[in-house]
Amino acid sequence: MALGRSVVINGDLGSGKTTVSVLLARQLGVRRISIGDLYRELAARRGLSALQLNRHSELDDTIDAHIDQIQRDIVASGEQLVVDSRLAWHFFAGALKVHLITEPTVAARRVLGRPTEVENYATLEEARTDLESRSESERIRFLAKYGVDKTRLRNYDTICDSTRATPQEILDTIIESLHESELTASSGPACYLDPQRIFPTAAVPAFDESDSAEPIEVGYAARHFFAVRGHQRLGAAIRSGQSLVRASLAEEAISRPADVTADRVHAWDRAFGIELPQLGALSQAG
Repeated sequence: MALGRSVVINGDLGSGKTTVSVLLARQLGVRRISIGDLYRELAARRGLSALQLNRHSELDDTIDAHIDQIQRDIVASGEQLVVDSRLAWHFFAGALKVHLITEPTVAARRVLGRPTEVENYATLEEARTDLESRSESERIRFLAKYGVDKTRLRNYDTICDSTRATPQEILDTIIESLHESELTASSGPACYLDPQRIFPTAAVPAFDESDSAEPIEVGYAARHFFAVRGHQRLGAAIRSGQSLVRASLAEEAISRPADVTADRVHAWDRAFGIELPQLGALSQAG
């Protein structure tokens, strides 16, 4: 079922990129390469754990240079691949670039449930705190070494929220994105988001079937999504129990919109029986 383009998938620990990349490579009938596996092989040859090598690489640029050259060589080969890597989107210019996101506590719970020599935590809070710290450290490192910010969503073609979506649902969205990329040029990332994690900037809409087709547009700030348009459709998606809803990215900003108020968030929580993140925590994130 190969569609011509390579697909590169990135995401923080617990986002599901390993599971999704394995399934995608199988469905497309192409080879999968995990840069994480290559990294672990390099660590083993040096008698180190992956975590030890990761810490050492912060002081020794030759390690990242070696991994980077491997990725450049893979790109130059022209082979269609599925690549599981946190930075492949920077090297594989012609690939479909997929970014997986997950609610931090859900990601921490996943990692806590599969302890390894690299990630081994005593509590959920310890796991969440460390994962967030590692992600931010990695962001700063990429900024310093490559001049790119991995948190900017416009680096990617497809954003998938794996908080509640199954691996098969994520796989289907990637296949859909691949088909679309064969037909039309992308004008921005297609966002497949958990409707229960999108903050409203308007009052709870009265349900009207005729209005529910309005496209959803979202803003992104402080690692959260905010509905700019399409509240009717967003409400319908929550009511129907969808784990993913498609939206287009309207803007990326530093701070949350003023229209996201505690009263408005609580009204949506009550109307739809959901629990959006607390605004206090949201303010701290910004």
